[in-house]
Amino acid sequence: MSLDHKVVRRQKLRWRIRTKINGTAQKPRLSVFRSNCDIYAQLIDDTTGLTLAAANSRQKDIAASAGTKVEKSILVGKSLAEKAKALGLANCVFDRGGYLYHGRVKAVADGAREGGLIF
Repeated sequence: MSLDHKVVRRQKLRWRIRTKINGTAQKPRLSVFRSNCDIYAQLIDDTTGLTLAAANSRQKDIAASAGTKVEKSILVGKSLAEKAKALGLANCVFDRGGYLYHGRVKAVADGAREGGLIF
């Protein structure tokens, strides 16, 4: 059985990134996963292995909004920033998950910055 070379390449990039990036309770890791249709973002404390906050494009308020996938990605970033502010978090470390910092991944980062997260 052959594996998809794009998936294998992204996993290698992801593992390389994860050796350098680590989230704490005061400065969690903002992890991004991108599927063909949706985008998911989480704030993760790697010391305890807990997800502190999460947002995705399948949430009712974001899914109901009309727009492109990039526009919905900006809303995901803003939603995650609001949840982080409610928890008292202002800083985070961005983990692009092996994806290029371009398009929807960049849109999540821009939305989180607009919402007040610093990274």
